Amino acid sequence: LRPQAASAVKKGFEIWANASSPHEDGRKARAALEEARELIKKDLRWQGEVIFTSGASEALQIGLLRSRAEITLVSSVEHDSVFQLVPDAVHIPVNKDGSLNIDFLSEKLGSRSAVVAVQHINSETGNRQNINLIKKIVTDLGGMLLVDCSQSTGKIDIPNCDMAIVSAHKFGGPIGVGALLVRDYDLLTPSGGHERGYRRGTENLPGILGMSAALIDCKRPYVQKTVLEPLLQLSEDCRSLGGLWLSDHLADPNPLICAISMPNLSAASQVVQFDLRSISVSQGSACSSGTMKRSNVMSAMQLDESLSDKIIRVSFGWSTTRADVEQFCNVWLDLAKS
Repeated sequence: LRPQAASAVKKGFEIWANASSPHEDGRKARAALEEARELIKKDLRWQGEVIFTSGASEALQIGLLRSRAEITLVSSVEHDSVFQLVPDAVHIPVNKDGSLNIDFLSEKLGSRSAVVAVQHINSETGNRQNINLIKKIVTDLGGMLLVDCSQSTGKIDIPNCDMAIVSAHKFGGPIGVGALLVRDYDLLTPSGGHERGYRRGTENLPGILGMSAALIDCKRPYVQKTVLEPLLQLSEDCRSLGGLWLSDHLADPNPLICAISMPNLSAASQVVQFDLRSISVSQGSACSSGTMKRSNVMSAMQLDESLSDKIIRVSFGWSTTRADVEQFCNVWLDLAKS
């Protein structure tokens, strides 16, 4: 949590009231909430609307289940919550480099209106999709594009899309708050309640103020380049020891998320060994890593099971220091050589 966000959350608790109430306290809360909404629009350079939610999962639920579309298409490397929300959706395969299979997408889009869900930056591999190309295809064929920007917000710009998912804690804001950015309310069917009738439940004013403050602080570089420099040597060491540095094989890798396969130790064992050395990593998506199950992302990319079972996910946040990265690199090498 960024200090600026923590201060804003504290302020939010001090002025909290139900922003939908007509009394003076409610009006003050409403004014603060709407000011935060406009600041978030400005910081994200978003020209459409902002619907505040309890996080990315709820934003996905609204975007996927209440879009004015007849069919749903999702990439095969989406977050688990997407597959749980729309179990009957058409899965768009990806190529071995993690990029979306554009030919398949074009074939499946047609006469019926569709909503297409794609992660901007994959949460397990760090691969970035070519959203501009995907958006052109989806728009030309009459569909709408929903982009999960949970991993990219605050680090790179929101891409051209019809709807975007934002999760505050991914860029140093508080947990339990996020947003669905929507180009136009008409893309969705309202449900009644708060947020112009598109979301039920009292708005989390402290969290929203914290999210806005965190975004403002994101105007500085998310991570200094020098912080990640030790990874260059580690990638060379990984290759020489027979490991897999997955970024080498991705269409457009982002350095803030790395997937690394160690040649002689299972991912489950690595997670435990790193934890014993006070380093937190995960096997696959952090939201499902507690199950220690094989990653559907690696399977979708047709990665050999013997490699995917040894892959850990390592991510770097705004507060990560060079010393943190050096410690990780040293421990990885010790484990790989043991």
